[in-house]
Amino acid sequence: MTTDTVLTAIDHRGVATVTLNNPDKHNAFDDSIISQLRTAFDQLSERDDVRVVVLNSKGKHFSAGADLDYMKRMATYDYGHNLRDAEMLAGMLRALYEMPQPTIARVQGAALGGAVGLISCCDMAVATRGSSFALSEVKIGLVPATISPYVLRTIGERAARRYFLTAERFNAHRALELGLISELADEEALDADVERLVSAVLGNGPEAVRAAKDLIASVAGEPLSKELVEDTCARIAHIRVSQEGQEGLSAFLEKRAPNWLGD
Repeated sequence: MTTDTVLTAIDHRGVATVTLNNPDKHNAFDDSIISQLRTAFDQLSERDDVRVVVLNSKGKHFSAGADLDYMKRMATYDYGHNLRDAEMLAGMLRALYEMPQPTIARVQGAALGGAVGLISCCDMAVATRGSSFALSEVKIGLVPATISPYVLRTIGERAARRYFLTAERFNAHRALELGLISELADEEALDADVERLVSAVLGNGPEAVRAAKDLIASVAGEPLSKELVEDTCARIAHIRVSQEGQEGLSAFLEKRAPNWLGD
């Protein structure tokens, strides 16, 4: 599962790391990298032994967004080619957003344009205090269309009305206020802070974590209907009688570690 510009590794705990490996171009992505990311996300989604996915990058910056040569090529394409290219990017983003495992973005340096979309698709994000962000598409006469469903869910409509339209660069403290990132880290503590989130996830029931993520996707934005209430009741009843649910409740009552923690 290794390519030149996208690297995937899985450790003995079931922690998968997907790495943008294009530091000479500040991890800017093109159609090839988009395709590689989609493949990595799809493959990891199918693996029951993968419990957490960390998205990171090598070099000074998380990602400068779209590669310049890639954008030059897109400018020569007709509408049909541009539509298919946009659909490929949209499919990759959705694959990341809908991964059954928890996803954590590890962010350093600049995250521009489409990179903000990648971060928004992750469940959590940790960034260095020196990180900066921008939704810079309108500066070159474009719009952040394919990333907009995820960015809007993350920072809200009001903030999008500012940053989609001004293309201002904002710092990590502002990104934290907006909810784009979960927490700030000193540069030397970035890996440790990401690992802390990874460890927190690994301490929980694997099936319960996946079920909780699916619960969020099913409940968020839905009206408080009779059907929704019934669905939530069915979910908790189902997981209570599951093997993992029974083990977790027994371990809690018996004041012992559950079996998913091993020795």
